[in-house]
Amino acid sequence: MRMRHFLIYGAATMVLSGCGDFSSPDTALGQHQIDPKTGLVIRNVDVAQIMRGEAVYVTNCAGCHGPNGEATPDWRKPNPDGKYPPPPLDSSAHAWHHSTDVLKKTILKGTPPEIGSMPAWEGILTEHQVDDVIAWIKSLWSDEIYDIWYKNFEDK
Repeated sequence: MRMRHFLIYGAATMVLSGCGDFSSPDTALGQHQIDPKTGLVIRNVDVAQIMRGEAVYVTNCAGCHGPNGEATPDWRKPNPDGKYPPPPLDSSAHAWHHSTDVLKKTILKGTPPEIGSMPAWEGILTEHQVDDVIAWIKSLWSDEIYDIWYKNFEDK
């Protein structure tokens, strides 16, 4: 279902960018533009990267974070060992409060052992795979959350 959504989204993005109303040549260079109608950042997505990221996520991350990044309802409550359970990665939690660099570092290095149980994926996943997973995680965020994230954490 999610892939169908992104294939439709990707096709719509290509059609709209061809119209010139929502895009400029800077978008092709990885620059984000603002939609003049909504004021929200226009996502510059690579559907193939999102699909690769979903495959890596399902294989390596879904067991803890849930199949759609939803995690568990009690993710804010520490376990008996004092460690927090895996948080949701969708718009409902705090993943979007971190820049791409921080997300990448967390995946590669894991969480501090006194806080959580996320293992380090460095040496297991390639940096390319980590980048793909992060692209998939960002695809879970609503347009409004993505806009807030980009303007406050990424566009610095």
